[in-house]
Amino acid sequence: MRQDGSMTDHPAYLQPFVLPVADAVDVLVERVGEVDLYRPAGTARRGAILFVHGGPMPADLEVTPRDWPVYRGYATAAAQRGPVAAVVDHSLIHGLDQLATAADDVEAAVGILRADPQVDPNRIALWFFSGAGLLAGEWLDSRPDWLRCVLLTYPLLVAPPGVGELVSAAEVIGKPKDLPVLLTRVGREREELAGPVAEFVSAGGAALDIIDVPKGQHGFDMLDHTDESRAAVTKALDWAIAHLGQDPTSEQTTGQLPPATSSTSTIPNPTPSSTSSLPPSPLPALTPEAIPAPAPAPAPAPAVALLAWSETAASRVVGREQLAYVAHDLEAFLAMYSPTAQLQFADGSLLKGRRSLREYYRPLFGAGRCKTELQQRMTLGDWVIDQAIRHDTDQGPIPTIVMYRVQEGLISEVRFLV
Repeated sequence: MRQDGSMTDHPAYLQPFVLPVADAVDVLVERVGEVDLYRPAGTARRGAILFVHGGPMPADLEVTPRDWPVYRGYATAAAQRGPVAAVVDHSLIHGLDQLATAADDVEAAVGILRADPQVDPNRIALWFFSGAGLLAGEWLDSRPDWLRCVLLTYPLLVAPPGVGELVSAAEVIGKPKDLPVLLTRVGREREELAGPVAEFVSAGGAALDIIDVPKGQHGFDMLDHTDESRAAVTKALDWAIAHLGQDPTSEQTTGQLPPATSSTSTIPNPTPSSTSSLPPSPLPALTPEAIPAPAPAPAPAPAVALLAWSETAASRVVGREQLAYVAHDLEAFLAMYSPTAQLQFADGSLLKGRRSLREYYRPLFGAGRCKTELQQRMTLGDWVIDQAIRHDTDQGPIPTIVMYRVQEGLISEVRFLV
């Protein structure tokens, strides 16, 4: 260890987290696709924090960010204080030209987190680090009701010239709707980041809380092992947990966790020789919600009767998508789709990606016209085929057949046949 408190045995990103969280046997970890869920002990439903790493990263990374000690440390420290914590690996690691894809990755992670049976979906915090600050603006702009707070730690807030920007955080920080925002600002910040941060602070006014780390550098939470660093991280964690309505000294008891359907394991230490230290694990299944029962197959059609609807993991996902649709909950609806989902309409037109789905469906949800009547459902492997009547157009009731493909717990493809 050098006199400045930083470590020298590993690459910068593999240096230890500044808080002592090693051997946290009371926290279990589950890997769901690109998301690692850190579960505290107990059965209560609780709020949750999603940690979003920065980027871009060098091509020769030994492990991906969710296995870095700093993010594992943050998530473990958060879970030890009560909430469920999650870390997502997203596409910004590959370059700023992947900004839009990274935004979809984060949105998908939010959907996984909110759908988890241990999480209260109406108490979510988003915590952005470094380059991920470029992803924060859209959340500060949309401000869904379930988003309790946003945290920014040494953020990049303005994209370099030539990079397609999303909504700028500085442009929307002062929006009237109240949303607590915490900025952790370092005194030895890089010049290209410090200027936009100053503008952000000026625009934020009373809507912004600030933790200053005067002697800290970019990445202080893994590079500067000092009392100042530890105090700043602790204060930020306590701030987030307080805004989730969680007492870090006692377990929340607002609801009970349904019986687990997938295994969990204690997180191992990262090793430079591996980019993944946890085995993949399926998303825990939610308790199936009631949806209209399928009509009996008309005689004499035994082939149809043989394919009559039976409950499957895929049909549960489609069922939750349809419940969100009729409830006019756009965020919950989109959360059921893969970031790269494709919708093909009967006329051959295509929608690609969750961002396109949002643009297409937002007016329909806003007009309160989301209504379908399920007539018959068939399931076959990853596929769910619905015969339904649509009531969401100006042409009156329209019979339709829709095919859904569900992969890794999310809808990846939809085909409207009629």
